[in-house]
Amino acid sequence: MVRIIPISKSNPQDTTAVNKFYAQAVATGKTDLERLAYLVSNQSTVREGDCYAVILSLVHNIIDELKQGRIVKLDKLGSFQIGVSSEGVASIEEVGSNLVKDVRVNFRPDQRLKDGINMTTVSFTKGS
Repeated sequence: MVRIIPISKSNPQDTTAVNKFYAQAVATGKTDLERLAYLVSNQSTVREGDCYAVILSLVHNIIDELKQGRIVKLDKLGSFQIGVSSEGVASIEEVGSNLVKDVRVNFRPDQRLKDGINMTTVSFTKGS
């Protein structure tokens, strides 16, 4: 069950307008690699420690591949890709690595993941 809370937001295009209330999903906890390893091991014949080691190795290799500029596509999960924020300049010749101000990891979920999370599969409860 996903908990939602009401939040008040102003209209950035009309600062004189009355705020409206919107539903916002809030986390009820976190699941870490150890928990995932435990869950996977209980759904298979693989031991928990082995699952944990494989997941850690996967994370390490995703980082290495992203640093090489590659898109990392994990079928049925999604794709990871490096994204950057940079300053704007007047000419194409001025563009270089010195303009990069931030690096992030972009994630695009696979269709199976998108299909698994939708209005028919998720239920909501209002929290405070």
